[in-house]
Amino acid sequence: MSEERKDIYQRVTDSIIAELEKGVRPWLKPWNADHAAGRITRPLRANGIPYRGINVLMLWAAATERGYTAPLWLTYKQAQELGAQVRKGEKGSLVVYANTIKRTEQDEATGADMEREIPFMKGYTVFNAEQVDGLPAHFYAVQEPALEPEARISRVETFFAFVGADIREGGNQAFYSMAEDRVQMPPFVAFKEPEAYYATLAHELCHWTKHPKRLDRDFGRKRWGDEGYAMEELVAELGAAFVCADLSLTPQPRAEHASYIASWLKALKDDKRAIFVAAAHAQRAADYLAGRQPAGDAGQQDEAA
Repeated sequence: MSEERKDIYQRVTDSIIAELEKGVRPWLKPWNADHAAGRITRPLRANGIPYRGINVLMLWAAATERGYTAPLWLTYKQAQELGAQVRKGEKGSLVVYANTIKRTEQDEATGADMEREIPFMKGYTVFNAEQVDGLPAHFYAVQEPALEPEARISRVETFFAFVGADIREGGNQAFYSMAEDRVQMPPFVAFKEPEAYYATLAHELCHWTKHPKRLDRDFGRKRWGDEGYAMEELVAELGAAFVCADLSLTPQPRAEHASYIASWLKALKDDKRAIFVAAAHAQRAADYLAGRQPAGDAGQQDEAA
């Protein structure tokens, strides 16, 4: 593994740790942006295609830190190609590209040629549209506010219905039961706002995707609060954030999740690849839920998948 790749892992992990140590979950903070490209959205490339996986977290964190509301990001070269110019003194944000290359090598035992896939990762710099002058108008356009009624939101209800999970309402706890393969939710009316209900449901459904007959995800959890538990909770947390962004929902951080931050910090400090692993699994969980829709597409492979 190259020093550059090691450095990228560490830089990204350090930035997430810094936010968590301030009590900020960078995957929630920037969601109140109103923009014509989407009221609440994943970060978008210049062509409107969403970023995925770890890059979502990195650009959300950058937007939080610097107060950007535009979800659109582009490279210096892309800005120039559009006849625009990054303002002097502006600092770019890191995103990463991960892929594999094939190399033909000779098998030492047989002497036969064999192909080996070698993973690689590199970082590059992008700028938010608000750092660039002279872009086409749609990069800056603000969306007219759209008010949702304080009731069940039909398009979101439809999304979760098509997932096809066994979802039951009742009681005062939200959880996923692996043994019964079902999601338990408190009644809708028990939540202060619809977004809180749907964010909680998205979280539990991300846990639902870990079942062996679905994504078969297992971090070796042995007991409540151990490292495997912390990783699974981080995956569900990030996956729910991705789902809510795609559904244009603006959930507020839940106080009961504050206790998770310490366990997430430990996991990230112990392993600089942990946030990459969690984000990749979270992306797969979000893709799985999206893929259950009638016209669903589990998503395309991406530089951070």
